Amino acid sequence: MNLPFFISRRYLFSKKKHNVINIISGVSMMGVGIGAMALVVVMSAFNGLENLVSKLYSSFDPDIMITTHKGKTFDSTNLQKEKIKKIKGVKYYCEALEETVYLRYKEKEAIATVKGLEDDFVKMSGIDTMVTEGEFVLKSNGNNFAVIGYGIAYKLGLFVENVLEPVRIYSARREEFVSINPEQAFKQGNIMPSGVFMINQDFDLKYILVPLGFAKDLLERKNEISSVEIGLEKGVDELKIKNEISLIAGKDFEVKTRYELNELIFKTNKTEKWITYLILSFILIIATFNVIGSLTMLILEKKDDMKILRSIGAEKELIKKIFLFEGLLITLIGGLCGLILGGLLCAGQQQLGFVRLQGVMVEFYPVKMVLSDFLAVLGTVIIIGFIASWLPVKFVAGRNMK
Repeated sequence: MNLPFFISRRYLFSKKKHNVINIISGVSMMGVGIGAMALVVVMSAFNGLENLVSKLYSSFDPDIMITTHKGKTFDSTNLQKEKIKKIKGVKYYCEALEETVYLRYKEKEAIATVKGLEDDFVKMSGIDTMVTEGEFVLKSNGNNFAVIGYGIAYKLGLFVENVLEPVRIYSARREEFVSINPEQAFKQGNIMPSGVFMINQDFDLKYILVPLGFAKDLLERKNEISSVEIGLEKGVDELKIKNEISLIAGKDFEVKTRYELNELIFKTNKTEKWITYLILSFILIIATFNVIGSLTMLILEKKDDMKILRSIGAEKELIKKIFLFEGLLITLIGGLCGLILGGLLCAGQQQLGFVRLQGVMVEFYPVKMVLSDFLAVLGTVIIIGFIASWLPVKFVAGRNMK
């Protein structure tokens, strides 16, 4: 067995002449453990939040979206549809058309964005799982239906179960129109709602989803669309397929992945995660000050032991290693206990849901444990522990061995 490690282990668990050293060592372990636990829990919570955001946006935003650089719409025939569909990894190709419209239901009104969708959009996105009232139906028996965001439905005072009349949608006519009656400047479309979806406020307060054909007729767009939304096979290289689509689409079109569509949200979450990690790391550094105090007192107490070791031929470096290992043991034991406790808390949240959420699609606050986070925390504990141990060994032990 390694002699410095053996002696440092005996020092750690043996009773000291001054009981306060044992107390300080215990407090040091506890401080490091709490710091490590907090890091694991917070990072797992951010992972869970990022996973939830990704899941929510994936229920509406496609894996890849194609839009035009010029204006809001483009002629769908300008895009090489069949060539894009033949790219390996492309599973769905859905055309979409959206525009701002004015809604009226009974005596209430709202401004919204109507989005016309093809049938494959539901299979691609899984948005039907986000329906909280009614069901996700856009076409049935030749009739058109609308699925409305929760925020829009609330503004209109619309409850699907009690709907007796259609929602009236008004869109500005494309051609110049002069009339004494301003209502004639708008084209009206009537549609019955079939369901209400709830994802988040970005979508709930904005969209009313309708069949693509209905949207084209309402907005007077024959072949024009706003975007093409691409769904991919699982496990494919998203960026590679994006680049292939960009080459086919040409410079007039912009191709973005889901991450790029919501880049600010994902980047903000990651930035917050690592800023929080740095803040908690500083707290961990403060907690290790107890290790410095504990080692300093232990070195002073073991001056006689150091003299004995020196007299039987032990080198200064060997004696320094004893106290260095002592400090590392304190931080490592505290850190490992913190990691285990943090892991158990996260597992308990996943299984039992200690922290609950209200007003969203999930019942419990999401957490996701990632091995790299545990390794990062353990590495941080070891580095901080080594520095905290090296300082008293360098300046206190060195002086007491002269």
